[in-house]
Amino acid sequence: MPPSLGPRVLIANRGEIAVRVIRTCRELDIPTVAVYSEVDRDALHVEMADDAYLLGPAAPAESYLNIGRLLEVAVRSGATMVHPGYGFLAEDAGFARAVARAGLTFIGPPPEAMAMLGDKAAARQAATRAAAPIVPGTLDPVRPQDARAEADRIGFPLVVKAAFGGGGKGMRLVERASDLDGAVERSAREAQAYFGRPEIYLERYLAHARHVEAQILGDAHGHISFLGERDCSMQRRYQKLIEESPSPGVDPDLRARIGEAAMGIAREAGYVNAGTVEFLVEPDGSFYFMEVNARLQVEHPVTEMVTGHDLVRYQILAAMGERVELEPSLRGHAIECRLNAEDPAKEFLPGPGLVTRFRRPGGSFVRVDTGIAEGKPVVGNYDSLFAKLIVWAEDRDLARRRAILALREMEVEGIPTTIPFHLWALDTREFREGRVHTKFVEEAIAAGAMTLTEPAGSTPAQTDAAARPVHIVVEVDGHRVPVRVWGEPVRQAPSVPLAAGQAGAASSDGEVVTAPMQGTILQVLVELGQEVTAGQTVCILEAMKMENHIAAHRDGTVAEVSITKGDVVETGQPMVAIR
Repeated sequence: MPPSLGPRVLIANRGEIAVRVIRTCRELDIPTVAVYSEVDRDALHVEMADDAYLLGPAAPAESYLNIGRLLEVAVRSGATMVHPGYGFLAEDAGFARAVARAGLTFIGPPPEAMAMLGDKAAARQAATRAAAPIVPGTLDPVRPQDARAEADRIGFPLVVKAAFGGGGKGMRLVERASDLDGAVERSAREAQAYFGRPEIYLERYLAHARHVEAQILGDAHGHISFLGERDCSMQRRYQKLIEESPSPGVDPDLRARIGEAAMGIAREAGYVNAGTVEFLVEPDGSFYFMEVNARLQVEHPVTEMVTGHDLVRYQILAAMGERVELEPSLRGHAIECRLNAEDPAKEFLPGPGLVTRFRRPGGSFVRVDTGIAEGKPVVGNYDSLFAKLIVWAEDRDLARRRAILALREMEVEGIPTTIPFHLWALDTREFREGRVHTKFVEEAIAAGAMTLTEPAGSTPAQTDAAARPVHIVVEVDGHRVPVRVWGEPVRQAPSVPLAAGQAGAASSDGEVVTAPMQGTILQVLVELGQEVTAGQTVCILEAMKMENHIAAHRDGTVAEVSITKGDVVETGQPMVAIR
């Protein structure tokens, strides 16, 4: 294709964020180029873009992380700009530099700022220079063999984090010294797998703190805007589930102090474009810098809803060198629910599959960002997020009730979803009163307080061969009546994997531990002839960016091991036999 006469944006990503960027580009009358892997050929973002190019096989290293191939496609397609979305290469300074060397514009921060803030230890040093409070911990990356000495200095409990990365990947809570070595090993392994760097750092753990983040936006003329804060405290294992803006735990004075700290850190780094500065806020109002996400966040729509500003639009304008000076007045309240293809009744086990029904909710100030549609699959090779529900209202309680109504109206069949979790979480007394902290979900689950109810329009996840109901509507005397008919379904959705803790068929003769889902074997932890006990982990399976520890159901002796590290397994595939 000949060089473009005007802007042309290649989106180096997939799924809902690619669709989100495409929509803003359409409003700006900017053509878009989608990229896709072999399993994403029929994906929604591919259909919506003006042009689309194959990257390669499903493995991220051969597709969405393949810098050489991405740049080859960018040049071939006539793209002039590259939007990285979030995840994949969004915070890779090397990618940003490679884009610039190819003569293209990167829609994101300068690589120098990205490199500084992507190094979590360097970011903490920048925060210190900007006089922002930081959580006590290590200022420099720590080698795994040096972790114990640093941990003794910091004290327990503490958190092990990936020094180069974010999104909760490579993060482990360590409550006692005896658990440190295993946590460091696993964090380093995940950091290497997700970010290509095994370095870690240690940080004191703050129990019952809020996770509050500041949205910033900078331009190339030195102006930094603060667009309010988001509360992301409703999370599980450091993975955010519900976000809202403004935070119910932040008053105007604290908001101003958080905003000043965030802008100070951004200035220290020479930051341009959209970014998020994350803090922990304690009950007494003390707050501490955690890290900077040098990219657009998954939860950016709640900021858009309360400010009225399209952040992707301003990302593009800032990348073009335009002045972007915003002083928004926050209005109302917005809530976002992340909808993942996971079963909250089975420890949030991922469940990729074909979406056989997908009905969006409607109503005033209800928004759904998604990368799927009815008849399209949620593939198991990438993140389990398939949609985001965002609502706005004049006040927080109305927004909460609007979100519940929208979740009840939404219909998704063929995959498990986190909708039942959201219906429970939004209606808890703690959320209603704005008293949620980062450990709330895990503590509630441990206490057996999470009660799940499937919305009327969705099919519950099935994990066995038992009969399942068919939903039909009959008319009786002019009155429509919904009916569930138990028996052979008219429309059979793909079966959902068993939970990781149930991944096997046990009997008096023994057990065959099978793969609960498609994935890659990270580690095999048993060998032929080894004695094992019920509940012991036999292997670690990675699926949809999550590590799943697959356990034995019974005591016995390993009679067969049919997997090795690096194997790709299919759902139901035998892995270990125990006699």
